[in-house]
Amino acid sequence: MVDEQAIGAAKEHFGTVVREQLERVERLKNEPDWVNYSSVSPIIIGMLGGDGIGPMISNETQKVLEHLLRDDVSSGKIDFRVLDGLTIENRAEKMQSIPDDVLVEIKKCHVTLKGPTHTPEQGDGWPNIESANVRMRKELDLFANVRPVRIPAEGIDWTFFRENTEDLYAVGSQGLNVTGDLAVDFRVITSQGSRRIIDAAFAHAKRTGKSKVTIVTKANVVKTTDGKFLDIAREVSENYPGIDWDGWYIDIMTAKLLDTKRRNEFEVLALPNLYGDILTDEAAELQGGVGTAGSANIGKVYAMFEAIHGSAPRMVQENRDQYADPSSLLRAGAMMLEHIGYEDLGAKLHKAIDICGQYERKIVTTGRNTGATGEEFGQYIMDTVVDSKIEERWQEYVDTIG
Repeated sequence: MVDEQAIGAAKEHFGTVVREQLERVERLKNEPDWVNYSSVSPIIIGMLGGDGIGPMISNETQKVLEHLLRDDVSSGKIDFRVLDGLTIENRAEKMQSIPDDVLVEIKKCHVTLKGPTHTPEQGDGWPNIESANVRMRKELDLFANVRPVRIPAEGIDWTFFRENTEDLYAVGSQGLNVTGDLAVDFRVITSQGSRRIIDAAFAHAKRTGKSKVTIVTKANVVKTTDGKFLDIAREVSENYPGIDWDGWYIDIMTAKLLDTKRRNEFEVLALPNLYGDILTDEAAELQGGVGTAGSANIGKVYAMFEAIHGSAPRMVQENRDQYADPSSLLRAGAMMLEHIGYEDLGAKLHKAIDICGQYERKIVTTGRNTGATGEEFGQYIMDTVVDSKIEERWQEYVDTIG
């Protein structure tokens, strides 16, 4: 017999979710303009260590960034602030994905650089609190998750624009066990959210001289939500004459990133949240693993830059955290430099990471005592980025890959 009481409770719960999302749509219709960092002084950079290996890689990244920005730090143009309290212990104690006092301090910063944070999962002993990343993206409206993957030796230069505030993740903690046998989660895609991420992808392509944007969905099966995302892409594309676009389904797209005959044809990709999470991890693995990749979470007012990997609790438990590779957060730091107006310094740091991690490899991290410590690798990056011959070293790399 159908449980009518369960159906009634589910309707009420679903109504609450829909109401919250309709209220969000109204806010999206009145969002602010983009921040102009050239008129901001000081630019406040918040450093969030996070959990596990996060504090170590955050510390190494801050060393490099403070050195690169030393003149503007001295003049007061740049202000680094270390923000404590975004640990799983503090979040669990306060039963908040981001404790209120920590969120207040985050909102005082223009940009933040964040180490990985632990997200509780069923049975791991921590309370069922929302992901700190998801909460921060929603609180600060960081709608664009931008992840570059560069492998010059293979002709790969991808930039993924993953929508950050919608899809299954937006209401991932609001699913419902209707009965003991039926569980339901919700998926949210809006016209406004789709338009701004797709427009950001096209604008990036235009600004960087790219010729094509690829939209990734499963609109042949998930017709309503993915269908909306694809329809908005058609509309946005009309504002960018000269930039081609095509649509791919997530399953075949996942395969084509492994297709050595086709994968260098892709340039800029825009996709909903879940597909973006999956595809960017696959892409990062091709680059050398998720430990080498950073990402940007960008909104019109705030921005947060982070490593894309987890907190690696096993490394901490085995006393190996000092061997963690800081490349991912250093890469995120390079993206942050570009975002706040230091394009030349950001480009130089990207080059240094490529030289050290993909070309010379004079110092290599393995995550164990068989390789370098994170501090030693961070110093290798530091020495490279300030080397007066970095452009010569970069040209040698370019020449080796033809």
